[in-house]
This record gives sequence, C-alpha cells and structure tokens, in this order.
Amino acid sequence: MGMLIAMFFVQRRADADAPLNKGWLHGSALQLLTGVALMGLAPLTDQDYNDIKIGVKLLVLVVIAALVAVNLKKKPAAWLTPVLAGLVVLNVGIAVFWS
Repeated sequence: MGMLIAMFFVQRRADADAPLNKGWLHGSALQLLTGVALMGLAPLTDQDYNDIKIGVKLLVLVVIAALVAVNLKKKPAAWLTPVLAGLVVLNVGIAVFWS
C-alpha cells in the first residue's frame, strides 16, 4: 500500500508526458500477492474474516491494476494519477473504517 502511495508522489514529480512508473504495477501485484497469501492462511486462525470487505478491497485493487496495465506504455491522461491515488486511499479507508 505504501508503495502505491509513494508512486503517486513519484508520478506527480515526473514530466507531464512521462509514462506511468512501473512501480504502480509492481505495487499492485505485490499487494494482490500478499492479500491472497494472507487469505490462504486465514483458515489456520481462529478469527472470523469479513469476506465482503475483502472482496471489495480486491475489486478496488483489480481496478487499480487494470488502469495501470492499460496505460503503462502510453502517456497517461491528466486524470489518471489522481484517480489511482484516490482508489488507493479508498482501499486504505475500507481497511481502516469498515468494521
């Protein structure tokens, strides 16, 4: 998650016509991998997990990864970086405030 937030600041500092940093893709892939690994280990614990919350977080992450994958090689639109940052913050908000 921190890597995706850092990529927002890296992207804002880059030239306007610079392509998306590959860190967006690496960060979203790493977040997906660790999330799936943690859910794979969930049955080994005695806790009850909110599957709907995890599904919504996964959906937001898939949208982030899809937007990055589609726009990785070309010049990103002006709206793309703020939208990606908003989706990352939304994912953090879901994790923190959804109980």
